[in-house]
Amino acid sequence: MEVKKRNKVSAVFLYVSLLAFILFVVYTLYINKEVLYTAHDRSEFIFGAPFFHTLLSKPFGLMQYVGAWLTQLFYHPALGTSALVAIWTLVFLVGAKAFRLKGNASALMLLPIACLLTSIIDLGYWIYIFTIRGYWFSQSLGYLAMLLLLWAARCTPRKWHLAWYLLGFCFYPLLGWFALLFVLCLMLTEKPTWRELIGLVLLVITAGIWRTLLYSNQNPDDVMMAGFPRFVTPVDSSGQLSIPFWVLGAVSVLIALYSWFMSKREATQTKLMWFVPVLSAIVGIVFISSLMFRNQNYIDEMRMIRHAEADNWQEVVHMAEVNKQPTQTMVMLKNIALMNEGGLLDRSFKLGNPGVDVYNPDSLHIGLLNIASPLVYYNYGKMNYAIRLCYENAVATGFSPFYMKLLSRCACATGEEKLAERCNTLLHHNMFYANWQPSPITKTVSELHNSFTDELNGVENNSERFIIDSFSHSTDTVSKAASEQALFYSMIRCDSGRFWAALRKYVKMNPDAKFPLHAQEAYIMYMDKSPEEKPIMLPVEQAVYDRYKKFWETLENYVKRGMKAEEISEKMRSQWKDTYWYYNIFGRKVI
Repeated sequence: MEVKKRNKVSAVFLYVSLLAFILFVVYTLYINKEVLYTAHDRSEFIFGAPFFHTLLSKPFGLMQYVGAWLTQLFYHPALGTSALVAIWTLVFLVGAKAFRLKGNASALMLLPIACLLTSIIDLGYWIYIFTIRGYWFSQSLGYLAMLLLLWAARCTPRKWHLAWYLLGFCFYPLLGWFALLFVLCLMLTEKPTWRELIGLVLLVITAGIWRTLLYSNQNPDDVMMAGFPRFVTPVDSSGQLSIPFWVLGAVSVLIALYSWFMSKREATQTKLMWFVPVLSAIVGIVFISSLMFRNQNYIDEMRMIRHAEADNWQEVVHMAEVNKQPTQTMVMLKNIALMNEGGLLDRSFKLGNPGVDVYNPDSLHIGLLNIASPLVYYNYGKMNYAIRLCYENAVATGFSPFYMKLLSRCACATGEEKLAERCNTLLHHNMFYANWQPSPITKTVSELHNSFTDELNGVENNSERFIIDSFSHSTDTVSKAASEQALFYSMIRCDSGRFWAALRKYVKMNPDAKFPLHAQEAYIMYMDKSPEEKPIMLPVEQAVYDRYKKFWETLENYVKRGMKAEEISEKMRSQWKDTYWYYNIFGRKVI
């Protein structure tokens, strides 16, 4: 009776722990659905022999190829998530068999799943610059293959283990570091004989042998621990993002040792196993939570980019209205949305133009240039710059759907039919882009493209500064859209000389239009602080003028009290942050 009661209690602990962990995993994947969509949008999979052979020329390449193909499923995040969860379910079931974990001890397999989940939600802004093909699925697939090998090996007679050690060596080109992990786990679950130790020598020199045989053209670092993710670029590196994989290997080794230890103590196993599910679930949840990249702007940027790609400018504006501390990428997309929806010079400063820095614990060299510059350039009519950046970024990180779609749209806008056809053909081999066609170029984009020079005259390291400078200095235009941009960016630049020239052109191009609110605010301020010798006289609303006087009186009062600029900015933010004056004095960013 007592044994049955204990077994029921243990079963309750197991099922409750599994349910809690599953719910946490589902919740975590749900709140990261934009990350998963971006994973598909920024991941390369090109149908055809060249891409296949390029990956197969490296160890672990087949897993990366399959992983890259499966990453397409994240076009629908729920579909890609289902595939991942299916693989992790197999990891749990096969792992319990491979390590011979009975009853509640099977909950130990939650720990490897926690590592694999963490590895896809801790990337942060590395998602835009890392170069590992098929990353999102390849590690889970490799680990599952390792467990299947371990299960098969442990189902065979003990005398065959030497053959399995040799087979592990042979599987290194396919499984990379997981082949070494397989050999190590097999060794620890069964004490090796002296004959088998000869085979284990291969474990130490496997990478060197295979590099000599097949991969002599590869760097030694790319062959050693092949497939083990390393996050390195010419200017950035991160050891923290490799932590889930080090822990995955360590946990697998510990589970193997635990399996061997408990196999010698069957009686103890039955009595003490009740706490294992609870502890495993808690440790897994804490591990995921502690390393998960959490930042709302990170998610909102991705969502804004997704809507901007689809020309859904209403939704971009809506997100700008909700977000109170946007990044510079979000500010640029918001201004493009207002340009398309109307109201740029009436609403832009109300919604905020100073952009905060991205949350970047790894201190990456990343900004608008990596995140969305080609998309911004396209919508401002600078097709050559957009094409050049698409190629530069794609060469580094892969010809993903994001870059292929933009290249196609730019090619259509510039009449490069062969480039457009090439991009469309490649996209049509993607399972979710079979019928994709580039959206027609809008009237606004066409006007801007025809109004401003698009000649490549250098390499810009700061896309935001380049856009501000190029538009604010381009007052010689015959386009209404272009005159609006020239006026707006002269205000962003806080350059009174450029403002007066741009304002004259804007008034000439829009003689019957209402004087926009923010243009009135800038006009009043520059008439007061930096007037022209022969100023242009325009009517302004009395309420706007009265508010300007109150703003300046408030500012002068705080200055007389001896307050610092940061303190004054904080004091005045709630009442004045929706004005151009506040931006000019406190909000503009030196770039």
